[in-house]
Amino acid sequence: MMNRELTLDDYLAMLRRRLWVILLPTVLAPAIGFAVSYAFTPRYTSTAVVLVEEQKVPEGYVKPVVTEDLSQRITRLEQRALSTEELRPMVEKLKLSEGPLGMSLEQIRKGVSIQAVQAVVVQPAWQNKGDVPGFNVNFTGNSPKTVQAICSEITNIMIRENFADREHIAQETAEFLGRQVQDAKNKLDELDSKMAMFKARYPGQLPTDSDKNMQYLMALNSQLESNTQQLNRAQQDKAYAESMLAQQLAAWKSTPDSTDPKTLQKQMADLQSQLLQLKTRYTDDYPEVVKAKNDVKALQKKIDEANAAAASPATVSSNTNNLAEPPEIQQLRFQIHQQQDTITQATRAQQKIQGEIKVYEGRVALSPAIDQQYKELTRDYDTAQKNYNDLLMNKNRADTQIDMEREQQGEQMHVLQPAGLPDSPSFPNRVLFAGGGFGAGLVLGLVLATWLEFRDQSIRNEADVLALLDLPVLTQVPWVGMEASNGNGTSKSRKKETVGV
Repeated sequence: MMNRELTLDDYLAMLRRRLWVILLPTVLAPAIGFAVSYAFTPRYTSTAVVLVEEQKVPEGYVKPVVTEDLSQRITRLEQRALSTEELRPMVEKLKLSEGPLGMSLEQIRKGVSIQAVQAVVVQPAWQNKGDVPGFNVNFTGNSPKTVQAICSEITNIMIRENFADREHIAQETAEFLGRQVQDAKNKLDELDSKMAMFKARYPGQLPTDSDKNMQYLMALNSQLESNTQQLNRAQQDKAYAESMLAQQLAAWKSTPDSTDPKTLQKQMADLQSQLLQLKTRYTDDYPEVVKAKNDVKALQKKIDEANAAAASPATVSSNTNNLAEPPEIQQLRFQIHQQQDTITQATRAQQKIQGEIKVYEGRVALSPAIDQQYKELTRDYDTAQKNYNDLLMNKNRADTQIDMEREQQGEQMHVLQPAGLPDSPSFPNRVLFAGGGFGAGLVLGLVLATWLEFRDQSIRNEADVLALLDLPVLTQVPWVGMEASNGNGTSKSRKKETVGV
């Protein structure tokens, strides 16, 4: 076999020669495997299917309180359910430590297995959201009723712990955010106090008042300019009135009889000449022009009175004794007094306006430094206000999440398939044992047949002769004797054909 290439006929010949060697272990091994399965203690497995339903309130309105991955959450719930605090009451309730099949906590932990699955829920087409996650709770033990009870209890513990965890997380989140909201409110109140103190310290100097200050300053400058013009005009009018008064007094004192018609006519001529000069320089509404016109009228009246008094000597004598200042001089004195009052008031107003201008100029000068401080304070206040509003909004959401969890409107775990009572053991699987025995027997038969073929040195055909001797076969002579004697007097069958070279 090792000296030549085997053909399909050679393999078929080997199979025919070793058929019983292969069939015998193949037939006996399944029966042995099936019998061996009875040597193991049977173990039963109960399975409960838990469905994880999405929250009923859309996430656009209320965010889920738990964002942990489902597999991590299942692992955490399994650890909680298999803790000593949860298993000990279950053992006492089911009396698992009593009887010959009593179980310890460690045995219970080893018998539990959790398997995440994707359970498809049948829904209308318009409601179908795809696969809904879930998981299987498996427990394996020696008693069918016991494994069913334990599987059911562990499933209930996991569902109960999930609800308690979600509510606890929502409660802790709300309490934490409540503390944060209170701290943010205290900080905001502190900044409010600082803001109020800053505004009280710099009234009218805040950045929001800078435009007003500039407007007030411009208005005060305009008022100051107008007041200055009024003051200058009043001073000019007073100086002119004083000069006119001096002229009138000089003319009046130089005249022995101010009521003399000739003198009055001369004064009229002077006043009319002065009026004409003023009209050439000013309009009719100008105060000096108006005053000159009034002087002309007053002098004309005086002339008329003088002409009337000339006809009565007694009246002239009486008036001469009671001589007084002319009305135009008295009018000039009154005008000078009025101008002086105007100058006094304008001077006071000018001083007041200048003081206010200094105040607003000081505010404008200090505006950049105050503006910087106000910006820093406002920036901190705006940040604190935004932080407070965000925390308050999150606190309200957390309160809504608590209500949603308490009303079981959030994500929920429900038992889709309760733990069933196993009617057959999950181990040992006798069919699997028989199949394993069949496979092992077949492999054993093939290995044994192959080993026998390798040990067989018989020459059965021409190809064996050519491979062994490397010489051509001239003829073949059949073996005619069936038995031949060996050296110790016994005989053996001769199956080898005689070949000739």
